[in-house]
Amino acid sequence: MAIIPVSELVARANEQIITLSPQEALDKVAAGAAKFVDIRDVRELEREGKVDGSVHAPRGMLEFWFDPQSPYHRDVFANAETTYVLFCAAGWRSALATKTLADMGFANIAHVDGGFGALKAAGADIRPLPPRQEQAGG
Repeated sequence: MAIIPVSELVARANEQIITLSPQEALDKVAAGAAKFVDIRDVRELEREGKVDGSVHAPRGMLEFWFDPQSPYHRDVFANAETTYVLFCAAGWRSALATKTLADMGFANIAHVDGGFGALKAAGADIRPLPPRQEQAGG
């Protein structure tokens, strides 16, 4: 069995999903028609900041948080009228995640071409994460 390179999986996903330019995504969110979903690892958010108003849903929990039948479901993902616009660092993880959510039956799903880097370059409002509280005890 031949291994399919991840670049091929991303290319296939991009043929089947909605991909928005950074400016299209920013405009949709500004108009209230969409919500950004940041699927990057928390360490990336801590290092680079987050798009103001975005919801963080780590890639490893995304399907569970979106699925209304999952015990891990998050209400923020329950609005069928909202378009959820996923992004990662550069657009590869978000392409695969968008394809997976579309395969699950979610209709209002898209992702940002170029990810966080492209949003930042397009003028997205980037905010630092507040410092994490140190754990007491130990």
